[in-house]
Amino acid sequence: MPDTQPHLPHPGSPPPTPTYSSQTPFADFPPPPPTTPLRVVVADDNPVVRAGLTALLSGREDITVVAEAADGREAYDAAQAHHPDVVLLDVRMPGVDGISALPYLVRLAPVVMLTYSRESEVVQEALRRGAGGYLVHGEFTADQLVSAVRDIKQGRAHFTPTAAGALLAQLRQGQGGTPGEPPLPDGLGGADATANPEVAVQTGSPPLSHVPAPPISPENLSQVQPDVAQLSSYRARFQLSTREAEIMDLIASGMNNQQIAATCFISEKTVKNHINRIFAKLHSTSRSEAAAKWLGTAPGSQRGLG
Repeated sequence: MPDTQPHLPHPGSPPPTPTYSSQTPFADFPPPPPTTPLRVVVADDNPVVRAGLTALLSGREDITVVAEAADGREAYDAAQAHHPDVVLLDVRMPGVDGISALPYLVRLAPVVMLTYSRESEVVQEALRRGAGGYLVHGEFTADQLVSAVRDIKQGRAHFTPTAAGALLAQLRQGQGGTPGEPPLPDGLGGADATANPEVAVQTGSPPLSHVPAPPISPENLSQVQPDVAQLSSYRARFQLSTREAEIMDLIASGMNNQQIAATCFISEKTVKNHINRIFAKLHSTSRSEAAAKWLGTAPGSQRGLG
């Protein structure tokens, strides 16, 4: 008579090793597809800032910088050619400035203003013309910039404290566009890109003054990044005086000695003396090296651009 009793393992023996066949569920489950990196265009007339941003963002596995641009027109051409997911756009650039190019760029990709310009009217006009965020250099860390790039693609706005203050002012007084508003400084936003037939035909863009304001709500303020103390702590280790820090900011913005002297109301010789002391404290031998360290874009830096 056949044995119908189950064969039980002896007490204390190891459990049997499971075996799998092609019929086993999930045995041939494919690995998840690789994530497509976010494609970014960086537009800034300062080559040091452009290089720093490109190095910072390209160091992330999920982000790639597909093009750089030195003005608004180049940014528009790059966006048309490369179809980016996000455009980082400076405000003050020669030729077509960022404010003028903004309404045309937002038709191609989400745009984040990334700039030294902190004037309230500039921030408000950038938002009115379609910017999805506004980050002022010196008010964010490297990780916060990366988070902003990722979030803007998903429609989540980011503002640093200065921009958030301008947004609050705009909310309190209602949406912009009133005749009593002050004009934009330096003639910003005055370049009419529709004067170029190619741009007007390809984008179908209306005159800049007719671009509608994006919706703004108090919820947008939840993305404010207020970590200024961390930035100050980073710069404090260089032990620059207040005047030296001011001059280093101007160097990083791309100014030459003559422009710095005029801005600070000092002689060029005094500027050179300050720069020599700055280079010594930053252990740098060139303006670009000093700017990279000051902005937090030098290799090994743990801080965001400033």
